[in-house]
Amino acid sequence: MYHIGVVGCGKIAQVRHIPEYASHPDAKLWAFYDLNQSRAETLAKKYGAKAYASVEELLNDPQIDAVSVCVANHAHAQITIAALKAGKHVLCEKPMAVTLQECEEMVHTAKETGKFLMIGHNQRLARAHVLAKKLLTRGEIGNILTVRSTFGHGGPETWSIDPGSDVWFFDKKQAAMGAMADLGIHKTDLIQYLCGSHVVRVTARVVTLDKKYADGSLIGVDDNAFCIYEMDNGVVATMNASWTFYGAEDNSTVLYGTDGIMHIYDDPAHSIVVIKKNGERYLYDVDAIQTNDNQTKSGVIDLWMDCLRQNNAPESSGEEALYAMRAVFAAVESSRLGKSVSV
Repeated sequence: MYHIGVVGCGKIAQVRHIPEYASHPDAKLWAFYDLNQSRAETLAKKYGAKAYASVEELLNDPQIDAVSVCVANHAHAQITIAALKAGKHVLCEKPMAVTLQECEEMVHTAKETGKFLMIGHNQRLARAHVLAKKLLTRGEIGNILTVRSTFGHGGPETWSIDPGSDVWFFDKKQAAMGAMADLGIHKTDLIQYLCGSHVVRVTARVVTLDKKYADGSLIGVDDNAFCIYEMDNGVVATMNASWTFYGAEDNSTVLYGTDGIMHIYDDPAHSIVVIKKNGERYLYDVDAIQTNDNQTKSGVIDLWMDCLRQNNAPESSGEEALYAMRAVFAAVESSRLGKSVSV
C-alpha cells in the first residue's frame, strides 16, 4: 500500500487524481493540502486522511510515499523539487513548469534523488491512441507523412473549481501560458508519441483572440495556438489548441501516410477510421474521448501506481515530457519573433 499526498485540491485533483487513487487497491489517500484550507479539510474528512496547513508539513510526513502536484502552473517546479528532495515520488500535472530551466531542474532533481517523476500527459493513455500507435507501428497507413491534431473547447472559466472570468488560468503570473500550455502540451506529446519522433523545428502563432476579463480587456495569456511542427524523422504536423471552440469540443487527430489515412476521435460513430489508399475502410470502436463534461478514467493513476509497484520509470517521465515542453517554449518564442525556431 502506497500512502499518497495531494498538493492542490482543485478541479483536476477532484475529478481525476483523487477518485482514481480512491479506487486503486494499492493507493491510500493519506494527506491533502490546498490554499483553501477548508477544501483540504473536507476532502480529508471524506477519505479518512489528514489536512495539512502547509506544503512543508505534508512533505515532512514520513508516511507519505508519493505526491500528486495539482497546483497552479507557476508552483509546479518549486513544489515538485521540494517533494523529490523530501524523498517522495512525484506525479506532476501538466504543464510540467513555466520555464525550460525549471523543467530541466525538475528532471535533474529526480535523477539526483533517485525518485520517480511523472508528468500527467494523459492523451497517450487514451485507449484509441494506444491502439492507433500499434496500428501505425505495424504500417497500417504506411509511412506517416503529415499529421493534423486539434484540441479545443470553450475555455477553463466554466470548468475550474473557482469558475468565472478571473479564473487563475487567465492570470499570466500563475499560468504563464494559456491554451498552449493547457491543451497544446497534450497534443504536442501525443504527436511525438504517435510518430515515434521529436519536434525539431517550430513555426507558430500563439495569440489571444477573444477571452476577456470582467472589465472587458483581453486576458493576459493566449486563448489560441497554431503550430507547425517539423519532426526529426521528416514528418510535418500541424497542431491547434484553442479555448474558443464555443460548441462541441474537438479532440481529433488525423494522420496521413503513404498507404492511407487514419482518423482518431474524428468520427462521432467510431474511435478510429482507417481509409486505405485503395479505398478500403477499417473501423475500430474502442472508446469515446474524455471531455470536460464527460470525465472518464484517465489511466494516469493506474500507470503511476504500476510504476511505483514495479519500481520502473514511468512512460510519461520528466525526461520524456521535456521534449514536449521544449517544443511548447519554442512555439511561444516563434510567435514572439515571427519566425521559425529550432528546438
